[in-house]
Amino acid sequence: MSGTRRTPARPRGRPRDRGQVSIEFLGFLPVLLAVALAVVQLGLCAYGVQQAGTGARAAARTASLDEADREAGPVAAGRAAMSGWLGEDARISVGVGGSAVHATVTVRIPALIPGVDFFSASRSATMPSPAHHTHGAAAGPYEGATPR
Repeated sequence: MSGTRRTPARPRGRPRDRGQVSIEFLGFLPVLLAVALAVVQLGLCAYGVQQAGTGARAAARTASLDEADREAGPVAAGRAAMSGWLGEDARISVGVGGSAVHATVTVRIPALIPGVDFFSASRSATMPSPAHHTHGAAAGPYEGATPR
């Protein structure tokens, strides 16, 4: 045998198999895109619910303040606390009942697929009513603390 070394022959597949992986990937690509779209849509849903809660808390907190201490109305404060693209179409309602102020914010969840109407998210918050704050000599910054 001479000094040249032969490399083993490469196993040969059928010539028809060339490009099979590319075709399989193209077939699976719509599934990957649908999963990615669903994940992004789920993130938008979570963000909308979080923004509705933020707006409800801000509206209720502002409504619980005395009129003289407010810089803006409760609805404007709730709208300002939310993202502009969700807050401008939000429905905000504030009501006083008993010893509490109750605010509810409903936002429409945007859909990634045009023409598909998605659902709305609604969150509520309750704060003590300003009419039931105790004013007088006993009330102070540390109400309920033991006297000195």
